[in-house]
Amino acid sequence: MDRGKKLTNFYGNKNSKIYMDLKDIVRENALRFLPAKSLFRCFGVCRDWKHLISTPFFAHNQSNSFHSVSGFFYQSQAGVPSFMSLDPVAYGVPDPSLKFLPEPVDIRSSCKGLLCCQGRTGYKAYYICNPVTKQWEKLPKPDADHGSDPAVVLVFEPSLLNFTADYKLVCAFPSELDGYEFEIYSSEKRSWIISREICFSERKLMPKSGIHVNGTVYWQTMGFGITAFDLISERFQLLDSAVGTLGMRNGKLCSAYIHAQNLVVNMLSNTHSNTMQMNSHAKMWEEMQPKIHVDISLPASSNNNASGRYGYGHGGVVFIGGDVVLLGNGNKFYSYDMKKRASKDLGELDIDTQAGIVGYVNSLVEL
Repeated sequence: MDRGKKLTNFYGNKNSKIYMDLKDIVRENALRFLPAKSLFRCFGVCRDWKHLISTPFFAHNQSNSFHSVSGFFYQSQAGVPSFMSLDPVAYGVPDPSLKFLPEPVDIRSSCKGLLCCQGRTGYKAYYICNPVTKQWEKLPKPDADHGSDPAVVLVFEPSLLNFTADYKLVCAFPSELDGYEFEIYSSEKRSWIISREICFSERKLMPKSGIHVNGTVYWQTMGFGITAFDLISERFQLLDSAVGTLGMRNGKLCSAYIHAQNLVVNMLSNTHSNTMQMNSHAKMWEEMQPKIHVDISLPASSNNNASGRYGYGHGGVVFIGGDVVLLGNGNKFYSYDMKKRASKDLGELDIDTQAGIVGYVNSLVEL
């Protein structure tokens, strides 16, 4: 009856995306969300994909799309940089020892795919590098003396408007006026600037505890305090700290530790609670509920993070970022995924217990 009638095309012409081949759909909509190592494995799929992944435009898109913690850089007992991958098949770098840099280095900080390292010779220059592409920049000598264990924090936020990384390196250094001053390097200006702000406090900063969250850099201090430095206003603030290791979750500063086989996470909710009116119920920290049971044998401590970023001798939380938690007991490490509620044994590492561990994102970001 209706066999002679021509079917109406309700789906548009054949140039529409619904007619694209599967490989084209993956290329246009999925590739940029993959980590760098997985992308290099995609070179063998076809010449088209290899050409696309090799372009600066794709590297720019990938650095703005992939933000997952992929593993951790650390210093071995021999003083050589090393990389611990959360998934060796998906995440990795071609030269974890960073031998492409012009001199031996110590790892200081990391942010969104970039590493900050410090040389061991001369004026101990800072290097900013991408360990995937082996691109690097040597920073000029700072005006201030940052000391032998500098409290530096790398600040980098990928932007769709910038095709090359626009980053800052922030260092809190001891002042001659019995406090701390702040020196900031800007990649845009290619120079160091010492802020006019001086933090007058007897609290001693823990150099490896620094973290950047939403325009503010935070350092833990001895005695469960936090020194915060706002990069926009260049003003500092002293905060009361929650127990544990500082990190970032859901775009907020958090603190995490292990207690009775439970992962306890406190979120910073109100930085002005100490200035609120009397009888106010506002709290600086809010505990995330419910607590997460971690089926890993770890020693608990009321001072789980006594050594800063890496609380050796106490075990517990070494790092927290997003849904990823790194747990350590001596030289034994485990990762825990808060979303999947799953743990993974990462094995024992030949790690320098005095050095820090930094989280790393497997990104193609261009320097």
